[in-house]
Amino acid sequence: MAANLLIVESPAKAKTIKKYLGSEFEVLASYGHVRGLVRKDGSVDVNNDFAMKYQIIAKNSKHVDAIAQAVKQADNIYLATDPDREGEAISWHILEILKSKRLTVNKQIKRVVFHEITQTAIKDAVAHPRDIAYDLVNAQQARSALDYLVGFNLSPLLWRKIRQGLSAGRVQSPALRLICERENEIRAFQSQEYWSVHLDSHKGRTKFGAKLFQLEGKKLDQFDINSEAINQDVLSKLEGKPAVVTSVEKKRKTRSAAAPFTTSTMLQEAGRKLGLTADRTTRAAQQLYEGIDIGQGPIGLITYMRTDSVTLSAEAVEEIRHYIGKNFEPDSLPKSPVQYKSKAKNAQEAHEAIRPTSIFRSPESVKGFLSADQFKLYEMIWKRTVASQMSPAKFDVTSVDIEVGAGNLFRASGQILAFAGFMAVYLEDEDDVEDEDNAKLPLLEEGDQLPVDKLYGDQHFTQPPPRFTEASLIKALEEFGIGRPSTYPSIITTLKDREYVLVDKKRLTPTDTGEVVNKFLTEHFTQYVDYNFTAKLEDKLDEISNGSREWVPVMEEFWKGFHKQVEEKKNLTRAEVTHEALDENCPKCGKQLTIRFGKRGRFVGCSGYPECDYTRNMNADPNEAPEEPVEVEGRECPKCGGPLVLKSGQYGKFLGCKNYPTCKHIEPLEKPKDTGVTCPECNKGTLIERKSRYGKLFYSCNTYPSCKYATWNPPIAEACPQCKWPILTLKTTKRRGTEKVCPQKECGFSEVVIPPEPKA
Repeated sequence: MAANLLIVESPAKAKTIKKYLGSEFEVLASYGHVRGLVRKDGSVDVNNDFAMKYQIIAKNSKHVDAIAQAVKQADNIYLATDPDREGEAISWHILEILKSKRLTVNKQIKRVVFHEITQTAIKDAVAHPRDIAYDLVNAQQARSALDYLVGFNLSPLLWRKIRQGLSAGRVQSPALRLICERENEIRAFQSQEYWSVHLDSHKGRTKFGAKLFQLEGKKLDQFDINSEAINQDVLSKLEGKPAVVTSVEKKRKTRSAAAPFTTSTMLQEAGRKLGLTADRTTRAAQQLYEGIDIGQGPIGLITYMRTDSVTLSAEAVEEIRHYIGKNFEPDSLPKSPVQYKSKAKNAQEAHEAIRPTSIFRSPESVKGFLSADQFKLYEMIWKRTVASQMSPAKFDVTSVDIEVGAGNLFRASGQILAFAGFMAVYLEDEDDVEDEDNAKLPLLEEGDQLPVDKLYGDQHFTQPPPRFTEASLIKALEEFGIGRPSTYPSIITTLKDREYVLVDKKRLTPTDTGEVVNKFLTEHFTQYVDYNFTAKLEDKLDEISNGSREWVPVMEEFWKGFHKQVEEKKNLTRAEVTHEALDENCPKCGKQLTIRFGKRGRFVGCSGYPECDYTRNMNADPNEAPEEPVEVEGRECPKCGGPLVLKSGQYGKFLGCKNYPTCKHIEPLEKPKDTGVTCPECNKGTLIERKSRYGKLFYSCNTYPSCKYATWNPPIAEACPQCKWPILTLKTTKRRGTEKVCPQKECGFSEVVIPPEPKA
């Protein structure tokens, strides 16, 4: 065993680093976190300075044992986990475990930090070790304790007041509030009509258009022309009038490149430009950072991907400028390096932006070694980094005013790219913006008389604000100061996994469950889903990390108010949380109607329930008479013997007992399709095709609830050749086609059955 032991988080990284350090070093991986809070109430002792009870994570215990065994035989131990608060805390946890095992005596245990996995960076880090930064550890402990206290106190309230299995999180809840508030804006939005008036003309062979911006000497506002009648009146005033150019203004405008990527901007841009979710982007970035074998063994292709800094090292800038000077026209290289300033209040995750470890490693040169996601992301990072050090783009912008009758002015604008600069390499995308007017104008001069080819009006209607995409939600979270770079993907994943939001055409839409949870939190825990409160708490965590604030007083201040509020809200009834009164009476008994929340989401029901059983779907027309339930001939309720009737619910038609609500038996209209595949867990039932609450197909045991085994992909009766699990599943994706996949995630077996269709 080598005298030197270096401990990292991932095995991929360990393999890459081992290549650089050679036989003098043993490199082992912790496989992520090694200790976590005991998952039961009381693991954070609020009466004892928030002391925390940790335990070794079961799935990683064998890796901890391997590290402990290696430490016994090593003289120097280097803790080389990720260069952020979370990584610092993992190093501290490893150290605490070693202390508890009495393995630190006569050992040199140091912390090393590197932001890229290259030979130079690794060897430099090992040559300059330091001690554990306890301010960073305390900040991470405070974050864990806060999240634990919120989760373990709010989640049980949600279970009792709304439904089992729900959760509330310190940063997840404000994110849900953002999505729900946007949905409420969309519902409340009232569209307004407005018209724009246009002139089509030409000079020589060049056609162009202009838009009316001044009528009879008065500048037009958006809603001045708000009906077809007014539009026709305006057109009648313009008809037959000559069109004369009154002014021609030419300007040279410049556009500078965007800064190199931070975690947030990378996640946003990958969503907009590449169509990748935050989770997929993070996974691909982690792989690029940890190391890819590109022919000479694994090498880290990008610097550390959790950062809110936009600066580049002097060595990196020098290399990039050298590349630009060698491969682009001389004017593309600025006289001095381009400097960027971070917008983050306390950019603390890393000292550099995300960049390639070598700009000379072009995307095309490594394409053959990368997966589709890895290549697309690496190419985007590489191009953005190169572009960030290039000269601004230059445009010749022309603005022409055309008078049609006294005081009536139309404006035509054109823009021509005079010098590409950074745009020769990369152009940043934006959310929900209209394309710029890049029309080409003919050479026009003041006094030119122009033909009026066409005068017409275009009708428009104002549009509601768009629902959030993952990219625009991350942007909003960053602007409000909610969460930190490493937390954005997990926030979105949690909202989707809990079925608080659905993704429809890449837009995040709140579900009924999400809206009810949000309503409960915003009404009863207003302060704790408040954007400013959440952001200020993040600022305090930043101050703990830089040593300017102690963590225990921060915890005490938070817990005092939060605990009091939780105790006060325990007396709420479920109806107070899930019912919402409507200004409408029941057509059946005359009592007030309410919006209620059931197993299948929200619906309108009578407040006189159970005496009155009137219900209707949320979107049903209240003036439309409800359909009388139709009895199903020859069918009786298996529970009470009453007749079964055909009913309609939020998710379509189903069979239910006529004696509802005394008997609540329901069943699907069509029997679930039986795959005939024996359940691999209980070996008694078979797997049948079912639909989730939101219509997604899955396959579960027909003995449910006795057996709760389920899988998303269609099962086949073949044992896994790798782990011998009794079934395989068929998974179909655009990239890999149809393949047999083992449903046991830890196995990882896959075999392509039908290859993907070749791209056109």
